[in-house]
Amino acid sequence: MNKPATLVVIALVLTGCGGGGDGSPAGAEAPGPAPCAGSCATASSLLSGADVERVISQAVAEAAARGQPSTIAVVDRVGNVLAVFQMTGAPTSVTITSGTGVTGGLEGVNIVPATMAAIAKAITGAYLSSEGNAFSTRTASQIVQQHFNPGELLAPSGPLSGVQFSQLPCSDLAGRFGGGPADAGPKRSPLGLAADPGGFPLYKAGTPVGGVGVIADAIYGLDLSISDQDSAVDELVALAATFGFAAPSDRRGDRISADGKTFRFSDAGFNDLLTAPASAPAFSAINGVDGILLAVPGYAAATVQAGVAFGQPNSGVQADPAGFPGLDAFVLVDDAGQPRYPPVAGSEALGALTAAEVRELLSSALSVANRARAQIRRPLETAARVTISVVDSAGNVLGIVRSRDAPVFGIDVALQKARSAAFLSSAVADAAVTGVPDAVYLDGGLVVLASSSPSAYLPAAQAFLGLPAAFTDGALAFSARSIGNLSRPFYPDGVDGQGPGPFSKPLSAWSPFSTGLQLDLAYNAVIQHVAFVLGSAPDVPPNCTGISGFNTGFAVVSPIAGLANGLQIFPGGVPVYRGATLVGAVGVSGDGVDQDDMIAFLGVAEATVALGGLGAPGNAPRAIRSDTLLPSGARLRYVNCPQAPFLDSTEQSACGGL
Repeated sequence: MNKPATLVVIALVLTGCGGGGDGSPAGAEAPGPAPCAGSCATASSLLSGADVERVISQAVAEAAARGQPSTIAVVDRVGNVLAVFQMTGAPTSVTITSGTGVTGGLEGVNIVPATMAAIAKAITGAYLSSEGNAFSTRTASQIVQQHFNPGELLAPSGPLSGVQFSQLPCSDLAGRFGGGPADAGPKRSPLGLAADPGGFPLYKAGTPVGGVGVIADAIYGLDLSISDQDSAVDELVALAATFGFAAPSDRRGDRISADGKTFRFSDAGFNDLLTAPASAPAFSAINGVDGILLAVPGYAAATVQAGVAFGQPNSGVQADPAGFPGLDAFVLVDDAGQPRYPPVAGSEALGALTAAEVRELLSSALSVANRARAQIRRPLETAARVTISVVDSAGNVLGIVRSRDAPVFGIDVALQKARSAAFLSSAVADAAVTGVPDAVYLDGGLVVLASSSPSAYLPAAQAFLGLPAAFTDGALAFSARSIGNLSRPFYPDGVDGQGPGPFSKPLSAWSPFSTGLQLDLAYNAVIQHVAFVLGSAPDVPPNCTGISGFNTGFAVVSPIAGLANGLQIFPGGVPVYRGATLVGAVGVSGDGVDQDDMIAFLGVAEATVALGGLGAPGNAPRAIRSDTLLPSGARLRYVNCPQAPFLDSTEQSACGGL
């Protein structure tokens, strides 16, 4: 590569390749108060039926101009599917592939309905975004691969590596389509979060109101390199769909950085389109002509629905000033507006967390978040916005609270992190995983490629750590960060040429669609849900583990209650102890991973003080934390707290000495 070309590539990487260079033309962004920082959403902040029709019409016009019939899905901010439109001649199924040549896991599965892919993309755009940040499925692609940035050798894995297996259709937290109008969320995603470009958030007056997802090319994949600009038809059609609802340009991922690297938002700009979206035909002119509205089992009727307004009771998220006074707290509620997860006591016979202690753990962590400087939000000097979960040692939910405007994806992920830390710090992990059925991998269609046994990973970890009793005696405390260290295709993380962590597939068999223990625990449930949407199996139960393969009829066998919404493998969760006894865990998600770590760890420490110290619940004793271990000569990490993390203090080392 000659020098000028090299400089161009470097410049593109550093700027995040925001598209065709035109920014957002007049009319692309809906008028309204700007910039918003978490307080713009009102009871009117929703997608109307007419809005949904306009989004679809704009997408259809661009797809038709390109000769690329597409499937288009529109969702609201909490994941209600408002419409799915499939153009005549559009591919009806997609193949899941990373393009790396890996086999196993979800790689090569080619029976997935295109509707599932489009919905997953739309939900990803909606769930990753807030008034402070706008992320797309291209952003997701950047942050889930084996290096950050993808293609950069000797770089750690993506900061959210593993987040693709959240919001799973088997989650016990996520709501399910009830057959009527949009209602309380958050709702599940049919394939978890998507990394395939072609999913964007939708905004009105500076606040996110939903997302749009498009699949035209029959490939559900990702972008393996960000050193160039792609011309991806899914992304171009989806971008056209966002006209009039585009993310504010100063909130897009290409204006936000982590580890000194700018996020990607889109490789396409509005000047790359073949159509003028504002001139797209009316929906009445295309419906039944260019394609039809589809009913999708478990997600949508063949109609256009209006969405719900985020933060209002019927969205499933509302303010709770009485329960958490002075903290600007929000909680999850049901369709009747009643709290779903108010603070309750744990289930342990001895030493269980009390409801008052759970409330203090939630309050202290939320207080830390309100003081913490956000990593992935604008404007700068904004407080972190997160979801905080507390569970007992068996993974039972004891309480959930949220910051104002925290991204929706963090609700399910915070619970995954808490449960993962509690489960792998317990004495029952090895025995529980041993009882889980093998993941029955498919070779494209309904042909068995191979089986992968979840029960093999924990003995491998015991050998890797040099501790035969690990995961059987409860003598070690594992945080979400240390679980992530053990789940990467290189150990230490990002060091090419090294072998994998024991919870990961080796690099030759690893991809974001074939991760290791995390996916193998839930693989059969994902495939059962694909079969359900195809009409050939019942829907998955609300537990992602303990499902046997399709060849045995997806029987429920030894589900792990403590991992009901799946294992998570990136930072932001710590176990909680009373003395040396495990009594639960705290999980945090929604901001940078170091911020999530700090809010969880420091929140527990501050709760200990507030509850009187001796005898109160607290962080794991130092002597049993996983960072006492040096497998392969490299120390496991426990938590990583950012420097100078607070908006109201110059303190440099907030977690030092704890």
